[in-house]
Amino acid sequence: MEYILEAKKVNKYFRNPVLFHVLKDISFGIRPGEFTSIMGKSGCGKSTLLYILSTMDTDYEGELLLNNTKVTGRPRAELAYIRNQQIGFVFQFHYLLPEFSVLDNVMLPARKLGTKSYKQIKMDAMEKLDLLGIKDQAHKKASMISGGQKQRVSIARALINNPKIIMGDEPTGNLDSKNAENVFNIFKDLSVEKNLSLLIVTHDMDFAKKTDRIIEMADGEILHSNALAGVRSEE
Repeated sequence: MEYILEAKKVNKYFRNPVLFHVLKDISFGIRPGEFTSIMGKSGCGKSTLLYILSTMDTDYEGELLLNNTKVTGRPRAELAYIRNQQIGFVFQFHYLLPEFSVLDNVMLPARKLGTKSYKQIKMDAMEKLDLLGIKDQAHKKASMISGGQKQRVSIARALINNPKIIMGDEPTGNLDSKNAENVFNIFKDLSVEKNLSLLIVTHDMDFAKKTDRIIEMADGEILHSNALAGVRSEE
């Protein structure tokens, strides 16, 4: 079976001040174009899991595969390159550089990756901003646009390197209901029209129930992995 992302028996321990088993035998896969949400109470391990899946946390047991290639055990520099090339991130806070223009913020990950010319990166960034409906904001400072627009910019930035998967940690957590719905619709369009995989940690049940699948976590374990609207999920 083809997966963009697959976790195999992932276990995570915190060792200080006492040994604590945070994640317990986590196994699941995300298919191309699948829009999956992860839910659970605070402290259940969902954000810890996301950081492992994103390759930012390498202190775990088990295996992680990205685009059918094992990434567990790779050197940190190599993981950073893989992460920048294949994973896009959208967080609760947009993390834009306020004194940079919207366009410059979107271009940053591609400039860091260094596989395309400045001219091509600029063209790609304008294309992503157009896709997100904010091309007209490109030359404004990031500090001068609204909260909803800032989150759209962060999504454009996540898309700039044409990743295989978008990962989000509470991406609608700071947004009002209208902007939260706009972000969901953007994600859904990316899933359906671009066949982009999405894995989103959220507390928002209204958001989660419209995704293809909800992975419900408690006490470091997956309780349920329920198929909802989509037919691409495992169940």
